[in-house]
Amino acid sequence: MTVTAETARALRAAVHEELDPTQRSALFSWLAFTGMFGALRGITWSIRAGRGPWGNLSVGGEHLHHYMWGIAMLAGVGAVAVHGDEEQRRHPAVAVSYGSGLALIVDEFALLLDLKDVYWAKQGRISIDLAIGGIAAAGSYFAALPALRRVRRDRLRSQPRSEVRSGHGA
Repeated sequence: MTVTAETARALRAAVHEELDPTQRSALFSWLAFTGMFGALRGITWSIRAGRGPWGNLSVGGEHLHHYMWGIAMLAGVGAVAVHGDEEQRRHPAVAVSYGSGLALIVDEFALLLDLKDVYWAKQGRISIDLAIGGIAAAGSYFAALPALRRVRRDRLRSQPRSEVRSGHGA
């Protein structure tokens, strides 16, 4: 077995042992958001620079902005949330679709805010700032997770047994 395979197996085990299903979904969403946002920035830069295999997608002469695909992805995630069972809602594909769809929308937030194509204009900077702020906030949460868990454990230990058993105070 290679070091990479061992590391991947250890990481998978750690994620499943250390994070509850809600935290795993949040992590997968955050990673998908971050990865998709980075990929979008790279692709749109290459389109603008006329490099690489990418090009704008148009139908009938109208440019299809990528926020449309993000809205479609979030609609799919919403359908699973409303109609799916618990196992379907917790599936990693739902979390990845949510994070990716959100990145597609946030990357063009300035366009949606102004209803003008300001992607490369100064006003387009709001989309980048919003995405970086979201990435930073989620990253801070995951970095603080061990400390947050400790505080929760300490609080649970300090409660009288009757409160813990009845479910009050947690």
